[in-house]
Amino acid sequence: MFEWAYSGANKAVPRNVGPECAYFLTPRRQIIETIIVCITSLYILLKIYPKLEIPHDINYAKSDRGGKRLLVILLALLWGMEIGFKFASRTVIYLLNPCHVTTLMQIYLLAAPPSKTVTALFRIHLNLLNGPLLAFLFPETASRTILAEAALYWIQHGMMFVIPYYLLRIGGVYNIEPIGDFNWAIFSYCLNMLYHFIVLQIIAIPAQVNLNHMLCPAILDPFEGPWYRIAAVVHQALLCPLLCKLYCVIAEFCLTKFPPTKIKPQMKDYLQDRMPLTGREHDN
Repeated sequence: MFEWAYSGANKAVPRNVGPECAYFLTPRRQIIETIIVCITSLYILLKIYPKLEIPHDINYAKSDRGGKRLLVILLALLWGMEIGFKFASRTVIYLLNPCHVTTLMQIYLLAAPPSKTVTALFRIHLNLLNGPLLAFLFPETASRTILAEAALYWIQHGMMFVIPYYLLRIGGVYNIEPIGDFNWAIFSYCLNMLYHFIVLQIIAIPAQVNLNHMLCPAILDPFEGPWYRIAAVVHQALLCPLLCKLYCVIAEFCLTKFPPTKIKPQMKDYLQDRMPLTGREHDN
């Protein structure tokens, strides 16, 4: 029924699609791993959520001279091209991969009016930058047979690093927690795990398409074997927060200290006036 969404997946690419990949792990192992990861993630989410904080003071913001509008148009154009290529090649299922979802989040961040929801989503998405980093380190462009589609792969993942820097430059609702605060990083990672083990896995298994390697490991995966998913849960739990904090430290240095790019005295990370984020708070 939904073959139009995944029938174009390139079967010639190793561990990309097919029964060999789909049955790399036994159903019993998939179920056990899913239960353990999901229960652990949900438990941590419930414990961390009350500790999430968003500052009241978001008055400092560098005036935007149309940069946000330009970026949202450019990013929407790239996203539209990606959708077009996916429909043309009958690989729409790949739009569910985390990097495409993160790009969609960035379009929302650029277009949405200021609110506490924007700040929360901005902080969450900063912890998803492992996606473009891994895309650059281990590129997977073999299935992109059209030249423009292959070029779009690099452009889109590059823009994923550019957008948060520009938003941090603007400031205001686009602010980050103190560097030593890992509550948002833990919260974001648990959401990421739930997305992988529930959404991606449930769709990947019947389609036999290896969405973000939920069915079988990549060829270059150093942890190849039956434990590769557990290993990924562990090493990404280290990479995601460390990469986020490193990105924020570099951005802070460039925006507040490095003379050629300095545009404001401080990042407004360390605001004193804070209150817990609750489900009833949506707008400033």
